[in-house]
Amino acid sequence: MRKFVAIFTCLFLCNVVADEQLPDLEIKEIKPGVYLHKSYSHVDGYGLVSSNGLVVIEGKSAFMIDTPWSASDTEKLVNWVNERDVELAGSVSTHSHDDRAAGIAWLNAQSIPTYATKLTNQILVKEGKEPAANFIDTPDSWLFDDNVEVFYPGGGHTIDNVVVWVPKFKLLHGGCFVKSLGSKGLGYTGEAHIDEWPDSVDKVLAKYPEVEVIIPGHGEAGDIRLLEHTKQLAESSAD
Repeated sequence: MRKFVAIFTCLFLCNVVADEQLPDLEIKEIKPGVYLHKSYSHVDGYGLVSSNGLVVIEGKSAFMIDTPWSASDTEKLVNWVNERDVELAGSVSTHSHDDRAAGIAWLNAQSIPTYATKLTNQILVKEGKEPAANFIDTPDSWLFDDNVEVFYPGGGHTIDNVVVWVPKFKLLHGGCFVKSLGSKGLGYTGEAHIDEWPDSVDKVLAKYPEVEVIIPGHGEAGDIRLLEHTKQLAESSAD
């Protein structure tokens, strides 16, 4: 009987562990030298959720836009970059949540430059998390030899959310500020500024009218319709 209980317990625990295992980090080229990295986490109320970030390679240099959802996946991504004989020049996080910033501490420990807005760093410190080593203190700033522009449009998903523009590819990484076309709602809004969100979207539309590709924080990439869809969702939620 004891042997049976032991076997049953082992099988039960193994199944629990299997259920908690996450899919591997995914890396996919979406433009020449532009790679979408997708990491996963279990989120209360939402189940298994994927998160989008980017690595852009320019010559022998690369930069990361949003870290993966864990330090371990961040390490895997950096190893992937190094295997291509490319140096990671740094990372920028589009707001303070773990799906954007969980890898900052690991990157800092490797002396890889990390960037975030001053407001994002303040939030990270307040929450007892490690901030980026460098902060951005203007509404729009160019980083990584002027290959990307970081723009703060105002509140939306969070008070500190920014978007990142890659002009060479007319590509905008929206982070969680931008919802995919498949999104039926705004997702987590516990820290959202929904009343500001539509106006903030208008600022992005006005600043980057030539945008061709938009990467949302979660879900499938698309075009300018993602911004229009996000605005509609925010307007409906604000009513």
